[in-house]
Amino acid sequence: MIALELAGATKRYGRRSALVGVDLAVPAGSAVGLLGANGAGKTTALRLLLGFARPSRGAVRLRGRDPFDPASRRGVGYLPERLRLPGAMTLRRFLGLHGRLAGLGAGELGREIEATAETTGVRERLGERLDSLSKGLAQRAGFAAALLARPELLVLDEPTSGLDPLGVRDARDWALAARARGATLLVSSHVLSEVERVCDQVVILREGRIAAAGAVDQLLLPGETLEDAFVRAVRG
Repeated sequence: MIALELAGATKRYGRRSALVGVDLAVPAGSAVGLLGANGAGKTTALRLLLGFARPSRGAVRLRGRDPFDPASRRGVGYLPERLRLPGAMTLRRFLGLHGRLAGLGAGELGREIEATAETTGVRERLGERLDSLSKGLAQRAGFAAALLARPELLVLDEPTSGLDPLGVRDARDWALAARARGATLLVSSHVLSEVERVCDQVVILREGRIAAAGAVDQLLLPGETLEDAFVRAVRG
């Protein structure tokens, strides 16, 4: 099964093309890193895949459906790059809202909130307002919301933003744990060392087009790191 697919996807904003004829298929159960320099089209690709925007041309499928079909989003966990939390809401209420939207029943919702908050290190903050949390704790709260219902597809956009070294390691562990239980991962990040540790495949965008794609070990020349391969791809 293909979890995410772009087929000849082009997205234009006025006269500017953010994506140009991109073909991308993410098989269920895989872990794919979506890479590129600033302005390469990563965010646009994620917006199309998650139904936040429509392509100017081409097709998009999310778990086999049109991303604008609400049914396509069941089982999807998403951590956005620009995390905007409803400040006046407590963390417990915030997670409760996400859990209900994800289809958790009343009997399991409380247990899942407690367990996920414990895993992500925010259990002691459940009663606090979201606007009282530091940047790092807010990022952990976002992770908790994304992981709450044990999604089948986990999309992470700059997941280590605002995290200290311990938080970066924790974020890696959460992603690897999701992968170990069979979830599909799509990770967009500038922290290439973390992508290399979590993902087995990468797609590198350059000016809205795919510059390189494939298994990580196949893209690297002898002695290269993923950073080396990335620089080679984006500089042409």
